[in-house]
Amino acid sequence: MNSKPRSIVTPGSQAPAPSGSPVPLSRRQWLLAGVAIGLLNVLITNVHLADRPIGASTGYPYLAGLVAGLEGAEYFRQIATAGSWELLFLAGGFCGALAGALASRTFRLRGVPALWAQRRGPGLVRRLLWAFVGGFLLILGARLAGGCTSGHILSGGMELAASGLLFALVVVACFVAASRAFYGVSR
Repeated sequence: MNSKPRSIVTPGSQAPAPSGSPVPLSRRQWLLAGVAIGLLNVLITNVHLADRPIGASTGYPYLAGLVAGLEGAEYFRQIATAGSWELLFLAGGFCGALAGALASRTFRLRGVPALWAQRRGPGLVRRLLWAFVGGFLLILGARLAGGCTSGHILSGGMELAASGLLFALVVVACFVAASRAFYGVSR
């Protein structure tokens, strides 16, 4: 049994972040992020503006098709419109996250995160192998489900679609169960 007290960082808490941990967000930052995501969803899904759902998973097979020269394939033609948009959406998300990390001076390039090293060891090859397996399972699940978490939860949830809300509940439950099993979290 771990006798060390557990600290929980919640929105609005100002507990100092340990070295290598994300900086906790204030209540105002959470509110601003929520409003920004809501406005982004309204602007992107508006039929008079972009008329696109928020999503990302189609960008990966689209990029793979471009790299492999499969532009003439039936599946590539089916996903070309959504895929090109989602590839730009992914690039924007990456660039925005990088800019935010650089501006806040929290950017760190690490092969093995601190929690992984603590629970699974410092081995880089093992970490990269598990990251690949996890990423593969995520994209496979997204393709089988006809969309990713951003598409189902953000777009579907904001439209109050029952499928989006149910999907969000299942994702959270699976995330908690998998995290406890993988990292061996005990109370």
